[in-house]
Amino acid sequence: MASEHTVRRFDQDLDQLSATISEMGGLAEVQIADALRALRDRDGALAERVISTDPKIDALDARVQDQTVQLLALRQPMAVDLRVVLSSIKIAAALERIADYAKNTAKRSLVLRDASVPPAAIAGIDRLGRPVQAALKDVLDAFANGDVDKARAVWERDEEIDQSYTALFRELLTYMMEDPRSITGCTHLLFMAKNIERAGDHITNIAELVSFRRTGHGFADRRPKGSADLYSAAAPR
Repeated sequence: MASEHTVRRFDQDLDQLSATISEMGGLAEVQIADALRALRDRDGALAERVISTDPKIDALDARVQDQTVQLLALRQPMAVDLRVVLSSIKIAAALERIADYAKNTAKRSLVLRDASVPPAAIAGIDRLGRPVQAALKDVLDAFANGDVDKARAVWERDEEIDQSYTALFRELLTYMMEDPRSITGCTHLLFMAKNIERAGDHITNIAELVSFRRTGHGFADRRPKGSADLYSAAAPR
């Protein structure tokens, strides 16, 4: 039987693992917000800061991997503890990807400073980004508190983000058809919109992992994908 000291040390190791993920989440949250603001304000310095911060998140992801390997090798966790350790690797990977999407968005905002882009198109990116920001904040709260109900609410909001992406995709195509001078700028915005939508997908994955940590399973029903008609509408009949 494990000694009280061993159990206490194991709990401390799990707490440290969760703290590392929370630190990653906080940085990813800032990255998304700053990338959107850099685009909105045409702020090159802020965009550069988003880009330069990315290695910090990569380093935290590597730390999570090291911590989980040590826990698996030295502590041999079981049941709930094993789910916590395994899900931590996936949550950290999702946060690292979210930060990458923010970095890519910031890079494209630097290119757009001198491009011809309708202000309404940039406003559309901001409109898409706000629910993603809110979802990231809520899923990090759900993670910190082990709140499965809040995680599920985030998971269910993914359809709203997908629908916003679909609407923005069509809006940007319209701008490009109406004014060929906007094609280059709007193409960059299309990539930015996809980055933000993909960040939303990773957020919903984190929501499922929050449920897995607590209950041993994700959400049983199939997640609706609101952007499916983006592709089916263009499919040959």
